[in-house]
Amino acid sequence: MAGFMKSGYIPWSTDLARIPEKHGVNNVYGEIGSTFASSAVTNPRFCAAFFGQLVNIMGPERVVWGTDSVWYGSPQWQIEAMRRMEIPNDIMRKHKWKIPLGGPNSEAKQKIFGLNSAHLYNLDLRMSQEKPFRHDQIAQIKNDYLAMGGERSNAAYGYVAKKEVKA
Repeated sequence: MAGFMKSGYIPWSTDLARIPEKHGVNNVYGEIGSTFASSAVTNPRFCAAFFGQLVNIMGPERVVWGTDSVWYGSPQWQIEAMRRMEIPNDIMRKHKWKIPLGGPNSEAKQKIFGLNSAHLYNLDLRMSQEKPFRHDQIAQIKNDYLAMGGERSNAAYGYVAKKEVKA
């Protein structure tokens, strides 16, 4: 963090953030996944600087949300952490950044949480509000889950090795 505060450089992140302007391209995005998950807990100030750099150099329309939930479990804690995330004023001033992350439901956070990805995948959000997805595979899985009672289960499935107990 000290190096960033002095130079404004974060290895690999700063390089990524500079690609669109440096090379004149518009197809580069910063995906926030396990980096956010681990840094939000271990070093929230670094996390805010990392996030602030992507948002302020690339623009909030070039940052997308990812959770790596397959590895970390429910992403709800990450969503809550992101909703509360702000870039400290001293970091904003030091690097002359103009775009804050804003409140829990700010425009920047709405873009990051899903509007940017919807744009990338050409999803018409108005259509999904008028005619929600009811017949896709996810809807079928949900219907099956509800038909089985809709109860949570903490059962573990798969191979479990038995430990031998010596008498």
